[in-house]
Amino acid sequence: MKEIAGLALGLLFVATAAWAGETPDQTYLSDLLARADEGNLSAQRYWHVLLHYRSNLFGGYTSEADEPGFFLAPNGKTDPRAELHATLTQMFSPDLVGRSKQQAQCAFIARYHWLKEQLAIDDQRLPPQPCERFKAWLAALDPQGVTLIFPSAYMNNPSSMFGHILLRIDQKGQTEQTRILAYTVNYAADVATENGVMFAVQGIFGGFKGYFSTMPYYLKVQEYRDFENRDIWEYRLNFTEAQMTWMLRHAWEMGNASFDYFFFKENCAYHILSLLDAAKPDLYLTDRFVFWTVPADGVRALADYPGILGPAVYRPSRSSKIRRRLESLSTEEVVMLRRLAKDPAESRSPAFTRLLPERQAFVLDIASDFLLYKTVTDDTSAASYSERNRAILAQRSTIKVRPDETPILPFSSPPEQGHKTSRAGLAIGGRNGSFFEELAVRAGYHDLLDPEPGYTPDAQIEILSARIRHYEEFNQTRLESLTLANVISLSPVDAMFQRPSWKFSGGLQSVRPTRSDVGCRFCTNWNFNGGLGGALEQRWIGREVLFAFAEVDANYSEGYEERHRVGGGGTLGMLGALTERWKILLSTTYLRYPIGDNSDDWRYTLQQRYTIQRNLAVRLELNHRHRDDEILFTVQAFF
Repeated sequence: MKEIAGLALGLLFVATAAWAGETPDQTYLSDLLARADEGNLSAQRYWHVLLHYRSNLFGGYTSEADEPGFFLAPNGKTDPRAELHATLTQMFSPDLVGRSKQQAQCAFIARYHWLKEQLAIDDQRLPPQPCERFKAWLAALDPQGVTLIFPSAYMNNPSSMFGHILLRIDQKGQTEQTRILAYTVNYAADVATENGVMFAVQGIFGGFKGYFSTMPYYLKVQEYRDFENRDIWEYRLNFTEAQMTWMLRHAWEMGNASFDYFFFKENCAYHILSLLDAAKPDLYLTDRFVFWTVPADGVRALADYPGILGPAVYRPSRSSKIRRRLESLSTEEVVMLRRLAKDPAESRSPAFTRLLPERQAFVLDIASDFLLYKTVTDDTSAASYSERNRAILAQRSTIKVRPDETPILPFSSPPEQGHKTSRAGLAIGGRNGSFFEELAVRAGYHDLLDPEPGYTPDAQIEILSARIRHYEEFNQTRLESLTLANVISLSPVDAMFQRPSWKFSGGLQSVRPTRSDVGCRFCTNWNFNGGLGGALEQRWIGREVLFAFAEVDANYSEGYEERHRVGGGGTLGMLGALTERWKILLSTTYLRYPIGDNSDDWRYTLQQRYTIQRNLAVRLELNHRHRDDEILFTVQAFF
């Protein structure tokens, strides 16, 4: 009798729901939607984190995600409430969604678990899906911890000039020696051109699509450490198991997303930091980067939170290992090393066999590392280098001793120890007898005289800097200079590495006119300069880098007779670290302009910087160019 009564009540419930135009599932869905609105879930921070929503300037929201399949509502990119409603609705459907073609609970698994937690979803009324693909992926990762990976800047690749950030998922039972077998979560642009100009234009203006991917760490180490010769810094993140689970759930659903890749803003660092926000939303990491995102600043942002970053672990590149070991060689051993790299038969020469067995083994080990380096960096002669390396290894196998371990110390300190990338300065000075005050602002990133800890030695990347100057004598305020980009890479040559140094810059500056019929005391001049040269390291007082460039120079200004001049010449200079806090730059330049305004120009400069603390420094500069002399003292703060 009870069974009949229960059946009757069930039929009555179904009939009532059908009369109302709903099924029992739809009834529960309506309840969930009502409770979601009552709790204002679509306005919750974590929902915005999962959907990558950003506030619009004049109200409303827009998601940074650009893949249509990432949204389940037609207007989900701009309407958090509509997307939440569509997500809840789709959780009841067997339809496959997203680029990964899975049921919604599995394709957007972080959304599902968050909604389940917020709404206390009943598994009987909304049965959870098994999500076998996600479980297999998670089992392959076998996560126990997560490590932030920072490959340092690589000046010879525009996309790597500021460094990179990715995550390593550390597996259970791994040691420091076996962590290279773990998997990484990476974000990168899908580059569809080999044209350098198009690469720059599309990278700056969002012409590429960016995607998340998972791949073995040893492949990334090979790419960064061996192919591009970039040192790697590793930081264990002190996340709880629950926080790591949320991060991985979100990383999984990012397989359904793509983003327009912007080199200066929505880049690798920005989107990897968004995963960390999903793990620990009270960090607000991506909120700290409004106009641009520098990977090293991402590391420094995490370092601002005590207890998040573990101690830095240094993984040197092959070239750094070779350079450090070169410092342990005598002059005779360096000569032997160079001969061995050219002809392994030198290992049987009397000069080499006179070395102690330990030193023979040490020199042969360096020779092998150098030939491996050349094998992966010189495509034209890779086979020859590989053959020579096999001969070196054969000879090394005959020496049954192991040389003492040489400590491989980094050439730069960890990135979190560096100054912040934006800079402002207040200066006073004089130009040809006229006193002035100056305000200088730079968007990023680092110049040759800035405090060096945390940055690539002997490298400069300045982006968007401006100087506004007020002259007291004639009560004039003017834009003194605007630098779009100013990049210098000094690569000191040594016994084994002979890489060129190079530079380029573009922007405007003020110059004294060569014409007498113009009304400007200082005329605006558009300038482009590029050069190629070499550098040499010395140790006279502290550490000095001598450099020389052959260069081309082009200008356009009302102050010139022909409105323009184009020519070339050369620069000689020295960059010296006299003490840990005191640095000096000396240079002299001669340029001849045969095209346009037929003229020449001698320039010289003496600049020095003293660091007061990490983000505060003072400078004194003496600058001269054609009939134009200035001196200025500047206080600079980094922010």
